[in-house]
Amino acid sequence: MSSSASSPHLAQRWALAALILGALAIAFSPIFVRLSEVGPTATGFYRTMLAVPPLWLVWHLRPARKATAPGTSRMPPLGVLLLPGLLFAGDLFFWHLAIQYTSVANSTLLSNFAPVIVTLGAWLLLGERITGAFLVALLVSIFGAMMLVGSSFQLGGDYVFGDLLALTTACFYGAYMIAVAKLRGSHGSQEIMLWSSLVSGIVLLPMAWLMGETFLPATLNGWAVLFGLAWVSHALGQSLIAYALGHLPASFSSLVVLVQPVAAAFFGWLWLGESLGSLQIAGGVVVLGGILLARRAQLK
Repeated sequence: MSSSASSPHLAQRWALAALILGALAIAFSPIFVRLSEVGPTATGFYRTMLAVPPLWLVWHLRPARKATAPGTSRMPPLGVLLLPGLLFAGDLFFWHLAIQYTSVANSTLLSNFAPVIVTLGAWLLLGERITGAFLVALLVSIFGAMMLVGSSFQLGGDYVFGDLLALTTACFYGAYMIAVAKLRGSHGSQEIMLWSSLVSGIVLLPMAWLMGETFLPATLNGWAVLFGLAWVSHALGQSLIAYALGHLPASFSSLVVLVQPVAAAFFGWLWLGESLGSLQIAGGVVVLGGILLARRAQLK
């Protein structure tokens, strides 16, 4: 009894550890993007396309499954091939565009409203039970994110268009997480990540060309930044999150990903010399407190 009863709990613990580690890996992405020597959309292209080789290697070396019936194609269904990749491409495109039309603080906060989108989608499309305690935890975490941004957040004025782009980013990333969570019921995280990254790269390439962005890094350090973004933040970070979505509720997972802006603020202070005031530190603590409340509300 103990082994069978503990097995789901053990899987949840591993998934939670993967989720937190994935969020921390993604937290490096603002630093990589800041240091990139190419345009914002081109950076998104390299982020996804340079991740394809290691993702393919992991997928190719995965444990063999039962042989498929003769005449059955191993090509994944169209939904796996297209939907997550299109949604993630939209997330990257609108996120990088938002930064050009609004403040970094505004774009950071508004794009992190994705847990609201995921919670609604998880309830409507995935049949997840959303408790009142979880909604309280969601509000606490969002309030903490607002504290993390602090007085830098501004509404109205010249930022309205950029703010709408940032909210669009949240919608795309929220829909991406819902799509991955839905597909994880029948497909492995390696398969989903491989094809979605390939599709995202194919979509972002002509966008970068049409926007006339700088496309090739000027130095070896510029290439190192792009490989770091692709392999650490995307191949590792997003793959760990995709794995976790197969074992944890999507609503809870999206909330845990709010560890990302907390860690990004810390990394920015540590490596880029960005200021980190008492209000931001308190906001990070509130976000983590909200995540702990959500864990008690959503996980058994």
